[in-house]
Amino acid sequence: MSLIIQNEITIDAPATRVWDALVKPELTKQYMFGCETVSDWNVGSELLWKGQHEGKDIIWVKGEVVEIEPGKLLRYTTIDPHSNIDDVSENYLQVTYDLIPQGDQTLLKVTQGDYSTVADGERRYQDSYNNGEGWNPILIEIKRLVEAQ
Repeated sequence: MSLIIQNEITIDAPATRVWDALVKPELTKQYMFGCETVSDWNVGSELLWKGQHEGKDIIWVKGEVVEIEPGKLLRYTTIDPHSNIDDVSENYLQVTYDLIPQGDQTLLKVTQGDYSTVADGERRYQDSYNNGEGWNPILIEIKRLVEAQ
């Protein structure tokens, strides 16, 4: 059985503004637990989520850009480099952002998984699923950030 997290939110802004919130480090820092994205945003490029811990810069999450269509689609892999999980491609999860224009609004869909195919998948799924919340808390923060611009 697949273990996939899917969440979506409608944002009162055009897809270009939502896109900026997904790829600009100064914006990701405002909703992703203080982490900035570090990437050149090309397919095959490294993607790091960099933040602070006890006053030091650390990489919280790392991955690779898999597919990118600015303003429409972003797909990347992800793994926690501080976990006890082997850092091999089979253990990376995929995260996909789909941006769907709806008049003056944008529907932002996020899909993460499949946890059933990676090491320690059930635990990782439960940790990320967060009692049914999944990506919702982050999506709400993205919505607030983008709509306030």
